[in-house]
Amino acid sequence: MKRILWLALIVLISGFTVAYGQSKGIKKGQKNAVVEILYFHGKQRCATCIAIGNSSQEVINKFFASEVKQGRVAFKEIDFSTPEGEKIADKYRVSSSSLFVNQWKNGSEKPNDMTVFGFKYARNNPQVFKNGLKGKIEQLLK
Repeated sequence: MKRILWLALIVLISGFTVAYGQSKGIKKGQKNAVVEILYFHGKQRCATCIAIGNSSQEVINKFFASEVKQGRVAFKEIDFSTPEGEKIADKYRVSSSSLFVNQWKNGSEKPNDMTVFGFKYARNNPQVFKNGLKGKIEQLLK
């Protein structure tokens, strides 16, 4: 009886692990690079924060639509004022609006903090921001 309970518990935990990885768009042992764009914000956002989020989504929708469908690019907007968002923000040590463009390859994550770049260009020079973000995503997809 104990064996059956342990086996059921292992199957259940394995199912949650697989589901969690797939919800993130990341498959265990994936050989091709996956790029995950994480846009962190609080309940209230300034004009620059809004510009970072909007421009990021625009770049992904315009240049990476097929990669999104393939699961190779994912955009996540994370409100760190919510309990779920706070947990993710803690992982990246985020306490204010931030932008991360992370590469997942062979099961490991390579985070890239693009927050300073975003605040410098997203509102005042959006084309520079969009080109820089597009270039970073293309670089990390290789």
